[in-house]
Amino acid sequence: MKFSGKIGYAVTEEEEEQPGVWINRYVEKPVVGDYIKNYFRNKSSDKVNDDVVLASSISIIADPYAMSNYNFIRYVKTSEGVAWKVESIEVQYPRLILSLGGEYNA
Repeated sequence: MKFSGKIGYAVTEEEEEQPGVWINRYVEKPVVGDYIKNYFRNKSSDKVNDDVVLASSISIIADPYAMSNYNFIRYVKTSEGVAWKVESIEVQYPRLILSLGGEYNA
């Protein structure tokens, strides 16, 4: 199954108005790839409703920006607009394998 969405990178920058204060600036880049695994599961918790966790992996062909900045990848935004947390990244040049977890909260 094909994947189309955006990857969110958290780039740390020093704030111009307040020297010495560092903030995360999020940069989104469009990407296409393939779903390797695609399934949802409920994560039991002490809440009234269980959390829904996306336990999927996607494989993308990495452009030069992705290969030099993969350590800054924080989330994948699907075409539906939902951002999912990237839990791990496996480098298999020229591809990156992204394992996704729960919904991302910035």
